[in-house]
Amino acid sequence: MINGTVAIVGRPNVGKSTIFNRFYGERVSIVEDTPGVTRDRIYGKIEWLTRKFNLIDTGGIQLDDARFQQEINMQVDIAIEEADTIIFIVDGLVGLQEDDYFIARKLQESGKHIILAVNKIDDLEHLNNIYEFYNLGLGDPIALSGEHGVGVGDVLDEVVKSLENIEEEVLDDAIRFAIIGRPNVGKSTLVNKLLREERVIVSNVEGTTRDAIDTRFTDQETDEEFVVVDTAGIRKRGKVYESIEKYSVLRAMSAIDKADVIVFVIDGEKGIVEQDKTVAGYAVNAGKPIIIAYNKWDTVDKSETDIIEKTEEIRNQFVYLKYAPVIFISSLTGQRVNRIIPLVKELYENSTRRISTSVLNEVILDAQVMSPPPIHNGRRLRIYYATQVSTVPPTIVLFVNDENLVHFSYKRYLENRLREAFIFDGTPIRIITRKRSD
Repeated sequence: MINGTVAIVGRPNVGKSTIFNRFYGERVSIVEDTPGVTRDRIYGKIEWLTRKFNLIDTGGIQLDDARFQQEINMQVDIAIEEADTIIFIVDGLVGLQEDDYFIARKLQESGKHIILAVNKIDDLEHLNNIYEFYNLGLGDPIALSGEHGVGVGDVLDEVVKSLENIEEEVLDDAIRFAIIGRPNVGKSTLVNKLLREERVIVSNVEGTTRDAIDTRFTDQETDEEFVVVDTAGIRKRGKVYESIEKYSVLRAMSAIDKADVIVFVIDGEKGIVEQDKTVAGYAVNAGKPIIIAYNKWDTVDKSETDIIEKTEEIRNQFVYLKYAPVIFISSLTGQRVNRIIPLVKELYENSTRRISTSVLNEVILDAQVMSPPPIHNGRRLRIYYATQVSTVPPTIVLFVNDENLVHFSYKRYLENRLREAFIFDGTPIRIITRKRSD
C-alpha cells in the first residue's frame, strides 16, 4: 500500500527532474536546460527502505511573468497541498536567489515537513556552498548531486523518517468498485441510479465531477456493504488543460488503485473512440477485474445494430479485454443497471480466488500433454512446477527450464486453459516464468 506523498519543488533549472529520475530509477521527467520545460506535475511510485510513497515532480516556481508561469504556480500549489513532505531543491552552484526566499516563505506557510536539498554539489570543492542556504530558515541543508547520485540516499532517508507518522490507509471489508470512463459518458447518472437517490451532481457539461467521490451503501437484496467511487472523466493527456483537471486524473488513478472492481463506462451515443482504450488501459495495467458497461443503450438505433453485433465490435476494439463481461445499460432509465452489483460481487470473488497448488499443477500438466510446447532452436520448454503467489489479479508463477523458451502464444494458451478450468471471468491473469535453480 502506498503510504505518503512527497513533492519536489524549486525554481526553474535547479535539477528537479534529474533528481526525480534519480529517485525513480529511470528517465521519466523531461530533462532540459530551458527553464519551464516541466509544466505539469509528473508522478511516480517509489520504494525506499521498505517504505512506498508517491513522488511528484513539479514545474519551477519563479517571480517574473515567464511563459506558463501562472499554470506552473497552480500546479505547484496543488502538489504542495497534496504532499505530506516537500523536498525543496536549490542550486548550489548559482547560490541563493530571490526566488528561493519566495519559495521558502510559501513552503513555511504550508506547514508541511520540508527537506532542503542543495543540488549540483558534485565534489568536495563545492561542499561549502551549502552553508549560505541556512539563511532560508528551513533547517540543515543536505548536499546533493542529482547528476552523479551523490547524497540521494541521504535525502531519501530523511523522506522515510518524515513519513513515519503517516498512517497507512486501511480499507475495510466492503467491496469497492470504481466507475471510470472519459468525460460525459454518464458515470454520475449511473451512480445516482445505483444508489436510488440523488447523491452525485449530474450535468451535461464535461468535467463536472472533478474529484473521486466515495459513497458507501448497503445492497437491499443481499444486505452487503459496497463503496462506489464516481471518478472524474479521464481525458487524453494532451487535452488535460486545467491544473484542477490534472488533479482529477490523479484522483481517478488513485481510485482505480484502491478499487476491487472497475466498471468501465462507454458512451453508446458517440460509440467507441480511441480515448476509451486509453481509459481502459489504466484499469488493465492495475490488474483489476473489469465490467464493460455500454451506456445510453436506450438511445441507440436498434435497426442498425443489435446486442450481438455490438458485443462483437466491442470485443474487436478491446482485444485485451476479452475476459471482461459486457452489459448494455441505460443509466438514465435504469435498464439492466440492477445487474451491475451482482456482477461486481462475482468479479470480486473471481479475482480473489486461490487455487490449491496440487490442482493447479494438474491443470498445467494436462495442458502440456494436450498441446506440448513447440521446439525452439532444438530445445523444448519444460514446466516443472506452478504455484499461485497472489490475487487481484490471480498471479501464477511457472518454474521452467529456460525462460527464453516461453513464447507469448503458449503463455496465452495456458491462460485460456486456466480460464477453462477455474472461474476467472472478468479478471486478468498474470503468468510469470522463473528458471528453476539447479
